[in-house]
Amino acid sequence: MASSSAVLLNIHVVLSLLEIPAGVALVRAMLNGRAPRGVTLVFLALAALTSLTGFPLEPPGFDPARAIGLLSLALTLVAAYAYLGGRATGAWRPTFVIAAIATLYLNAFVAIVQAFQKLSFLQPLAPTQSEPPFVIAQAACLIIFVVAGAYAVIRFRRAAAAR
Repeated sequence: MASSSAVLLNIHVVLSLLEIPAGVALVRAMLNGRAPRGVTLVFLALAALTSLTGFPLEPPGFDPARAIGLLSLALTLVAAYAYLGGRATGAWRPTFVIAAIATLYLNAFVAIVQAFQKLSFLQPLAPTQSEPPFVIAQAACLIIFVVAGAYAVIRFRRAAAAR
């Protein structure tokens, strides 16, 4: 029988793997000037659950993974408040877009870290995660998210102004 920590790890991984496509769907919608309620709420719920299920995982104590989890959870809460409380209007509109995209970026960042740690064909390319393939993957990820975020803020703002 699987231990409770193994079950929690599996739940955490599944939530994370569901969060990424939900976040990509939300970013695509924002690039078209929309933030559909269903997609947005699913993404925000998955992001919060991914962060929350990561805290009790091994090893115990505060580490970089938990720091990223705390930052991700804080960004998720900001995005949720901007969307639900601020109705993504006025200053809350770009706040929502930036917080949501930053939340998704952190999950993608962690996915790249995990891929280089766990996938046998990637491990030899960056055994210490300071080698060029790892750095290039992380830099490309960051650039993609910064560019998408900038366009999403612009497109989402224009769509609001047109309404």
